[in-house]
Amino acid sequence: MLGITLSINNTKQFRPFLKWAGGKYRIANKVKQNLPNGSRLIEPFVGAGSIFLNTNFDRYVLNDINKDLINVFKYLKKDKKLFIKYCKQFFTIDSNRKNSFIELRDLFNKTDDQRLKSALFVYLNRHVFNGLIRYNQNGKFNTSFGDYKKPYFPEKEMLYFSKKLKTTKLTSLDFSKIMTIAKKGDVIYCDPPYVPISLTAKFVNYHSTGFNLAQQRQLVVLAKELSNIGIPVIISNQDTKFTQKLYCNAQLYSFNVQRFISCNVQNRRKSKEILAVFN
Repeated sequence: MLGITLSINNTKQFRPFLKWAGGKYRIANKVKQNLPNGSRLIEPFVGAGSIFLNTNFDRYVLNDINKDLINVFKYLKKDKKLFIKYCKQFFTIDSNRKNSFIELRDLFNKTDDQRLKSALFVYLNRHVFNGLIRYNQNGKFNTSFGDYKKPYFPEKEMLYFSKKLKTTKLTSLDFSKIMTIAKKGDVIYCDPPYVPISLTAKFVNYHSTGFNLAQQRQLVVLAKELSNIGIPVIISNQDTKFTQKLYCNAQLYSFNVQRFISCNVQNRRKSKEILAVFN
């Protein structure tokens, strides 16, 4: 179907406590406007959780293939203020030095203590370059030191997030498996790793498994199947010729979004994004 161009409004939104490349904080209201009514929202690629934070479904299923991310949410849900206090101890002047950062990053990659690993995930997210979550092919976190003057500890944001987690189920499964649990009354919002602007470009892996074009197509097949039985699926992606063709059977909404992930300020320009609504 022909794409519809939309403008971004300035309605107040809740900001997630984690930085996230491709996060939906800036377009949360736009996504929300296109989510059908339902009793439960399922997010197979939850990321930092901007859509979760800015919607009001009765219940949620928050899923992500990144187990480190989901473990952070689990400890935050379980321990609330105690876990927040535990995380805060890593936000010191001494820990904001490159040598300390490298030691803590190595500890994150080696430790079997999942509570410690989860707290270090929060620390790394706020101390690495642009909050970029990146792993090598061996599953080791390898983003470089961000060298920020005073990294912000998101205490208030974590507390709000922890309260909202009360109505959630947290999982770390392949997107195809979590989508099969959907039933009538559910709404599914998918924010997969984006298709590159050029199909010769490489994906930036926020987990060692990556996400390829075959999986992008598999996601569309599942979206069609679910929408055919009355379960709406909404997918975000980069607006390219490939995604326009990929989502040709959905209602398409196109709009501009400011991106900030580039290290070169001059390259931080608006990009075209697309919402595909299978309903």
